[in-house]
Amino acid sequence: MASPLKSLVHDDSRYQKSFKLFLERSSEHQCMQDFIHSTLPDILASIGDGKSQLNVIGVGSGAGEIDLEMFSQLRLKHPGVTVDNEVVEPSSQELHNYRVLVSKKPDLAYIKFTWNKMTSSEFEAHWREKKMTKKADFIHMIQMLYYVKDPGATIGFFRSLLHKNGKLLIILVSGESGWGKLWRTYRSQLCNSEISQCVTTGDIKSLLDSEGASYRSYELPSQMDITECFAEGDEKGELLLDFLTEVLDFSKTASPELKAGVLELLRHPDCSLESDGRVIFNNNLEALVVDPLP
Repeated sequence: MASPLKSLVHDDSRYQKSFKLFLERSSEHQCMQDFIHSTLPDILASIGDGKSQLNVIGVGSGAGEIDLEMFSQLRLKHPGVTVDNEVVEPSSQELHNYRVLVSKKPDLAYIKFTWNKMTSSEFEAHWREKKMTKKADFIHMIQMLYYVKDPGATIGFFRSLLHKNGKLLIILVSGESGWGKLWRTYRSQLCNSEISQCVTTGDIKSLLDSEGASYRSYELPSQMDITECFAEGDEKGELLLDFLTEVLDFSKTASPELKAGVLELLRHPDCSLESDGRVIFNNNLEALVVDPLP
């Protein structure tokens, strides 16, 4: 029998609402910014070979805030270069938000933006169809490998687009995070089998290791206040539960047994700490910096 649970990705409006709340409740953007300002500059310094133009591809760029943070560091390491930036993003709303953000920043004139309203697999098909030969110096995939059918094939394709000293940056939830525990326990009930959805850096590192790929990894400590998830009927708590489980209207559509099990696990010390009456979920991320195909 088909599961009554529908993936949150099928309702973009609710997804955007729950994602916005997640960003308010978590230190995710802060931990990414810390990584971008402390660690990424040295990685960006290693690309380019003194070229006057750098080619960048952002896969699943969202509304662009993180992209522009990275460009500010790229500019510091490669002053005077121009940038050709392919933005790959399937959400019309996110793409619109990104374009509005860019329109307010005249100092970004050194970047040529190409807007691709498509998924990564549609972009791959488009690239192959056009027989594109352009190589990229830097490709980033931040929190997007959950939404592809085959992460290994997706990573392989984008690695194949890298210049010989280019870098692919992948950021996902850590296999050791609360998400990792949640997904290892309830993957079959919660995860949409049409996409990879419940993938963590643990899965990706195993995949890269099996291929003998060269990469470096960096932990990005992050946390998220999920206290409202335990208040029955709390609107924000229900949005957060939808985001945590990736299930649309989880509280209303999950069986009582599944809901009770998920709530118990979310509160378990393997996933969260309790402090001053708040439940703080382990939202740790991990960055993988992958070298091109040999």
